[in-house]
Amino acid sequence: MSDDKLPTQSHDAGDGRPPVRAGSGPIAARGPAALAPSASDRDGGGESTIDLRAYWALLVKRRWLVLSVLAGVVALALLITLLTSPRYRATASLQIDRDSVQAMKVEGINNLEGASTPDFLQTQYELLKSRALAERVADQLHLDGAQVERLRATGWWRRLTAVLQPRTETDASDPPDAPEPADPAATLAGAVDLIRHGLTVEPIRNSRLVRVHFDSISPAFSARAANAIAEGFIASAIERRFDASSYATRYLEEQLKLSKARLEESERALVAFALKENIVVTGESGQSLEGQNLGALNAALAAAQDQRILAQSAWNQVQGGGALPAGAIANSILNTLQQQRAQLQAQYQQQLQVFKPDYPSMLQLKSQMSELDRQIDAERAGIRASLKAEYDAAQARENMMIAQLDALRTRALDVDNRSIDYNILRREVDTNRQLYDGLLQRYKEIGVAGGIGSNNISIVDRAHVPTVRYRPNLVFNLGVGLLLGLLCGVAAATVAEFLDDTIKTPEDLEQHLHLAVLGIIPRLRRESVKSALADPRSAFSESYRSARTALQFSTENGAPKVLLVTSASVAEGKSTSALVLARNFAQLGKRVLLIEADMRNPSLHHLLGTRCEAGLSSLLAGTATLSQSVLRTDDERLKVILSGPLPPNPAELLSSNRLVSMLTIAAKTFDQVIIDGPPVLGIADAPILSHLVDGTLLVTRSGQTRVKAARTALKRLLAARTHVIGSLLTYYDAHVAGYEYEYAYSYGAAPRLSRE
Repeated sequence: MSDDKLPTQSHDAGDGRPPVRAGSGPIAARGPAALAPSASDRDGGGESTIDLRAYWALLVKRRWLVLSVLAGVVALALLITLLTSPRYRATASLQIDRDSVQAMKVEGINNLEGASTPDFLQTQYELLKSRALAERVADQLHLDGAQVERLRATGWWRRLTAVLQPRTETDASDPPDAPEPADPAATLAGAVDLIRHGLTVEPIRNSRLVRVHFDSISPAFSARAANAIAEGFIASAIERRFDASSYATRYLEEQLKLSKARLEESERALVAFALKENIVVTGESGQSLEGQNLGALNAALAAAQDQRILAQSAWNQVQGGGALPAGAIANSILNTLQQQRAQLQAQYQQQLQVFKPDYPSMLQLKSQMSELDRQIDAERAGIRASLKAEYDAAQARENMMIAQLDALRTRALDVDNRSIDYNILRREVDTNRQLYDGLLQRYKEIGVAGGIGSNNISIVDRAHVPTVRYRPNLVFNLGVGLLLGLLCGVAAATVAEFLDDTIKTPEDLEQHLHLAVLGIIPRLRRESVKSALADPRSAFSESYRSARTALQFSTENGAPKVLLVTSASVAEGKSTSALVLARNFAQLGKRVLLIEADMRNPSLHHLLGTRCEAGLSSLLAGTATLSQSVLRTDDERLKVILSGPLPPNPAELLSSNRLVSMLTIAAKTFDQVIIDGPPVLGIADAPILSHLVDGTLLVTRSGQTRVKAARTALKRLLAARTHVIGSLLTYYDAHVAGYEYEYAYSYGAAPRLSRE
């Protein structure tokens, strides 16, 4: 078939696609998702980790937003600091002891402040901040309404509005209104608020010291107020002590009168009852005579019973033929007689060895021993008789005491029966006497201790007039503003990044579209595309050569013979990419045909700087031949077919069989066919073209193409059974995206160029 005419019927027996479409190889079968790393591969096996480099890249990318917010907050802090009225702080130091020096310990009087309780110091701090003390200080300083108004600090907002809205000359010339009579209650309330607002209590840890600070716009007034607060606090503490002592004295006087009357009445009733019942009570115990005698007799009976038991035990021992008690033998001569008898017996036995028993001396010894035996027996009988007599006497004494005890018990019970009411009256008297004595003792102690207890609060350091302002602190406020501005800037950058759903980095393409990134085209800043391509070592040229290399490995047969370059929307760099890729393939020695298939808003002719009356629309409409539509370029291996006149129905022309025939002839004639297609969204041209080619390259613009738009475009392409081989990221600025260290070396040279 001649090159000048297109066939009217497709030579493809299948679906009308060119016969040069890539087959079903391993990569083609798996689709574009096989070329893109999975989310689990990028995240390190699915483990949730914090990528600090990603956060750093975010901050670098949004650095101007962070710096703008930081500068704004710091400027606001500086403005507030300059507009805030200077305040001066005077400080007085107090020592608050838990126990004051006391000459007498009177419970409830000298310890009125509860110094032993754990919350004693906290109570003192709250008393320092009390309204009563503030009223005392305001009265001591003689504050009037004019002084209070003059000492009030003007807020920074009011000062700012006063600067922005100054009074006019008419207002300044108006005579001031006559001052209204001051309300004493309102003046006092304003003075109290001024004192309480400027007061700050600062306890010193692990000590009994407390610092009393007072802040105001007047250094002298700050010192006066701090000293007045310390002195007023000491005076109020002393007054509370004397008030408590006076109240206790008056209360005890009233109670003493009542207690004395009750005691006298109860004593009279007790004496009258004792006279009536003839009850005599002696001793402090209040026991009757019968009761006292009964107790003494009972004790004597117990002693008599003990003696009787001892005498009976001794007699029973002797009466039964037992040995004599040791005590009874010790008080007799029985031991002496027994010793003499033993000595005579020993002498007799000794002389018996020499003399015979009838010898006169022997008979004499025997006679002496017999006499001693008689005396021993008589002594033993006497001891037995003594024990018997002692036992009988103890028994008789016990019986007599038992009889007396029975009689006395009867009389004591009668007296006790008559003393029940007496004891009741006597207990009442004792109770009233104890109450009266206790109240009298407390009354005397309060009278003595009321004037000798010293105060437990003292001034350690008095306040001096400050020479340096306390607030506002310029360095501190700027530091806070810097920190707050940095936090707000980071938060603003995070929110902006969260709300920004555009594709910015290659990782975004892989994560959201699951497409292989075949090329990353840097953004040109100061150069045009033509000047950037003129330098073969520029980052722009190198990036497209890298994309050409990636296309050669995109399928098992190399680069797709017929390649469609499209994008989700307009102005994403697809026409430039198609032209540069075509030139790069031509540099490899291939015959390349570049077709401008965007017949709605063509732009390729602007890049080439040429126009042609006949183009793709003319070719598909049958008004021009293929040879008439193909244009030469400065490269002999690169031919171009422009879009031609804009037709009213581009989709119908692209759906005709003439396009299929033209692509078939082009695939046979040229080594590479690249189609600069229209955008995918909004029109049906791109899906029609993608169905007829071997592979589609989706171009996305960094920072402009939204994720939703890219997903929708990819979905439309896949619905048309398109083989999307990958994506191309254009207008990528590694410095703006925050990945300059990661991608800068892939460009060969510094990527900070300009692009028209």
